Amino acid sequence: MKKEIEWLLKEKYLAKFTDAHRGVNYLTKKIKKDLERLKKGEPIDYVIGFTEFLGCKIDLSKRPLIPRQETEFWTEKAIEIIKNMKKDTVDDVKLSNKIKVLDIFAGSGCIGIAIFKKIKNCQVYFADNDKNCLEQIKINLKINKIKPERYKIIQSDIFKNIKNKYDLIFVNPPYIAKKRKNKIQKSVLKYEPKSALFGGEDGLFYIRKFLKNAKSHLNKNGIIFMEFDPFQKKEIVKMLKKFGYNNFKFHKDQYNKWRWIIVKK
Repeated sequence: MKKEIEWLLKEKYLAKFTDAHRGVNYLTKKIKKDLERLKKGEPIDYVIGFTEFLGCKIDLSKRPLIPRQETEFWTEKAIEIIKNMKKDTVDDVKLSNKIKVLDIFAGSGCIGIAIFKKIKNCQVYFADNDKNCLEQIKINLKINKIKPERYKIIQSDIFKNIKNKYDLIFVNPPYIAKKRKNKIQKSVLKYEPKSALFGGEDGLFYIRKFLKNAKSHLNKNGIIFMEFDPFQKKEIVKMLKKFGYNNFKFHKDQYNKWRWIIVKK
């Protein structure tokens, strides 16, 4: 708790102490209120109001799923791979100069925004079914000064309103199995959106529907980068083979757990 308090004061209040228009009493009341929120178990990212993801400021005012360190880890690895592909041919896959990207189950938009910041000449489509998340994405695009002509926001239940084909699809779906609910931190269950956490009884509901239809939304030599729960690896292998994906590779996260996969068309 001590570290969280120090973080809160530094990130949210340090600049405000120099604000001559607001008195110390005002700030003291605000700080006390936020400390109470922390004591009750509310995630510090919500209390501060934003987090950082690969150098991008991600506002959390609409309370989307808080971006995870595991997601940040594999997104950074994926960006490195893409940059190498743009320079040369890797595993017989070469990307064009203009990259069309889909960030599906986009949530806060953190993955797609990181792509904007790190990769030139790309156009990103953000897709999510939650109107709250769509508003959050708009806020984060504005904060990170992304030009409107470089993106499009789509309200979509998986591929429902998506007509285009893409070079790259980034997927961080709800994948926690309801039967494993007891393994989730209480603060996560209490404060974070359950619709962004759970993927049915086995956690594979959205992954299954996504993989079934993803091929028709990939350009030639298109690539999928997808996050999943480590215990789902064997079932995902079966699923990939069933839906006709033959070129895929699993990768581990920074904690040495199977966490993400690269699938090539």
